[in-house]
Amino acid sequence: MKGLANNRKQRQETLKEIIRDLHAGAQVEKIKARFGKLVDQVGPTEIGELEQSLIDEGLAVEEIQKLCDIHVAIFKDSLEKERGGEEAEKMFEEDPLAGFQEENENTAGLVQKIREIVEQLADVSSGSGFRELVENWSLKHQQLLKVEAHYSRKENILFPYLERHGISGPPSVMWGIHDEIRASLKDISTLIADLRESGEAADQLEIKIPKLVLPALNEISEMIYKEEKILFPMCKDTLSPQEWAEVKAQLKDPLAAVKKREAYPQAGPDGRIELEVGNLTPEQINLVLTHLPLDLTYVDENDEVRFFSLGPERIFERTRAVIGRKVQNCHPPASVGVVNRILEEFRSGSKDSADFWINMKGQLIYIRYFAVRDGKGIYRGALEVTQNITEIQAISGEKRIYDY
Repeated sequence: MKGLANNRKQRQETLKEIIRDLHAGAQVEKIKARFGKLVDQVGPTEIGELEQSLIDEGLAVEEIQKLCDIHVAIFKDSLEKERGGEEAEKMFEEDPLAGFQEENENTAGLVQKIREIVEQLADVSSGSGFRELVENWSLKHQQLLKVEAHYSRKENILFPYLERHGISGPPSVMWGIHDEIRASLKDISTLIADLRESGEAADQLEIKIPKLVLPALNEISEMIYKEEKILFPMCKDTLSPQEWAEVKAQLKDPLAAVKKREAYPQAGPDGRIELEVGNLTPEQINLVLTHLPLDLTYVDENDEVRFFSLGPERIFERTRAVIGRKVQNCHPPASVGVVNRILEEFRSGSKDSADFWINMKGQLIYIRYFAVRDGKGIYRGALEVTQNITEIQAISGEKRIYDY
């Protein structure tokens, strides 16, 4: 057993040297030759462990992200050998990953159809044929935007379970690529809208198709490959049967594990908890929190998510899996630095709040973070309060209770 462990460690060190050489600018073809000796021994789980080791040793997630496509190019032959045998058996209908794979199949088909459309657009500059192609592209693009829900389920359900097993690097890398794809799809939406409304963007297609559209489609295709050959096998190797049962339930209903709770812990002879002002039963506390016209998320002093409210309409998606998750892992890699800065300022006492607002789906969303301190002024965590203030912004004059 010791020999096997040593061999695995040696492979990890060799693989890390390969990635470092790539980072230093070594030619991919030469690296492939060195890698060939290890091809038969490397599987998707070790690739994930490799990336995690590099991140643990201080290599930035963004650097791993830049190398991700090169990783896949080098590892591709090895990963293809995963086909066949028990690991590559067709998933049963009840397998939690089956939905992801079905979505990937649909997305791959859409990507191919869009490629064909934009290739035709490159040869047609005006007329009814051009407009028909643009309309067809618009329809297919709207369908492709559903990939956002696919990525969100990965980020909010699969990734937290991998993180519980110490695998946070690969999810962070993948999330960063998700955000790149999201940004590209948003730009493509704007391009298509301009084409449909006036056609003024038609002269940009010669540049936009090779510089924006095709790279985005390639990224989506590569992401499908990374999921099928790295992420999903890694999940199958890592998660326990109980965790798979939880994942399956949350894929059907992200809040299934917390909805309709019937029993509440009791405190005191009459079941009431004494608060700073007044007293409430646990059930009443839950009812108050779930009826607030805003979303609450509480992160404790260890930066772990401990609570989120189940209001009538959540603005940002939350799943049961985030409870106990480091708040840094609940944000895209690009924003983690800002999150850490806010928390550090809260801990130091230099700031007590941070406010942001964004436009999302035609609504103005107000996001506020507050430092939570106890009666002695000791930092006990942070509270996120999110509210749709679109209607509030439109308020003018007065409406008194007598006007009800």
